[in-house]
Amino acid sequence: MVGKLDAKVALITGAGSGIGRATALLFAGEGAKVAVADCVPAGGQETVRMIKEAGGEAIFIEVDVSKAADVERMVKTTVDTYGRIDILYNNAGITGTIAPTADLTEEDWDLVLDTNLKSVFLGSKYAIPIMINQGGGVIISTSSTMGLGGKTTIAPYCASKAGIALLTKTMAAEYASQNIRVNCICPGMIATAMTESWIPALQMQFIPLGGTAGRAEDVARAALYLACDDSAYVTGTSLVVDGGWTAEVILPFKELPAQE
Repeated sequence: MVGKLDAKVALITGAGSGIGRATALLFAGEGAKVAVADCVPAGGQETVRMIKEAGGEAIFIEVDVSKAADVERMVKTTVDTYGRIDILYNNAGITGTIAPTADLTEEDWDLVLDTNLKSVFLGSKYAIPIMINQGGGVIISTSSTMGLGGKTTIAPYCASKAGIALLTKTMAAEYASQNIRVNCICPGMIATAMTESWIPALQMQFIPLGGTAGRAEDVARAALYLACDDSAYVTGTSLVVDGGWTAEVILPFKELPAQE
């Protein structure tokens, strides 16, 4: 059976766990050769093992996505191995220090902005020339619903994710004529290792679809849609995957009181 990504090469950052791993497994299952990039070798190598065990093809690349030399090497290694990059998924990210804005240090701010936003710039910077030379490609990045509206105590995270959404639109406009589509995904509350400590404290009744956190696979399927020809006319968009969380105004009570 022909997969939606047959003969494609996908480079995915943060692919050693969570959304990145789920996407790497799905893309490989749809026929893509996958470059699994992560700063944690054990996680990245485990993703590669899982892909190969399922009959797919993958390599692992250790990378610090906030450093230009690392990202340039990551892109070069992918091209040296597979000859091209059809899909770049800038997925790596961190939450950072949880604190009110004035209590954050400059180092707290820089770490999150460099890891989450600068990494999207760097990955795109080095992949775009490859895509232009080969006649096109797809860039996807992980933003967040927290980039659509503010949230207390995570200012750097919100700012970085909002920046991704606007960088996405800018690059989409810049490179559409060269057959490069650029989109981002805005996940809501997704159950991963990064969010597992938050979920018990959140009021899941505010999520219309089932009142539960989403799964990494829910985001992976959105990434597949943006990566394949099903979305051939889609660029410059932020695809929200949040179970309807942002579809209604969050009030301090579940339902409006009855009118007398």
